[in-house]
Amino acid sequence: MSVPLSAARFRHALAAEGLRIAEVAGWETHNRNGKGPWGPVHGVMVHHTGTSGADSTVQLCYDGRPDLPGPLCHGVITKDGTVHLVGCGRANHAGLGDGDVLRAVIAEKRLPPDNEADTDGNPHFYGFECENLGDGKDPWPPAQLAALEKAAAALCRAHGWTERSVIGHLEWQPGKVDPRGYTMDWLRERIGDRLK
Repeated sequence: MSVPLSAARFRHALAAEGLRIAEVAGWETHNRNGKGPWGPVHGVMVHHTGTSGADSTVQLCYDGRPDLPGPLCHGVITKDGTVHLVGCGRANHAGLGDGDVLRAVIAEKRLPPDNEADTDGNPHFYGFECENLGDGKDPWPPAQLAALEKAAAALCRAHGWTERSVIGHLEWQPGKVDPRGYTMDWLRERIGDRLK
């Protein structure tokens, strides 16, 4: 079991990995903790936003939508590789997913197919939303992919996890396609190399 990082330790872990960080005012206490537990945390979940435009994407992830209050993640990684901190605590990003996948993440084993939505992932995963249309055509700039690799590795390092603790939304919840544009095995390989 891992206790979630405090806002200060979260920011420090990202900065220590060499990331460029932008802080949205109030992010340190912006969360959905009143709706349920935050922790224990077991991993990092990666998403694409389905949006374009850094400023509007960051604001959306901070505020949320009429049907889903923010924060929608903990950090937004924009095309230029900046990690915008938008929340600390429970966030509305993972939703219901496969309990077998969660057990595999905890054990740091190969993921089984996600064929159920029986477990709330919001208490258990840090979430990074990446600015991308998610259409398979919108490019992933090298700076953005490098920042995603570093951000996920930073949290793995802080908790003593391996790259097996990093999953995509599409590996958690049936029907999800994010992130689209690269494979999670490719990303995990990069994270694993960074953690060596």
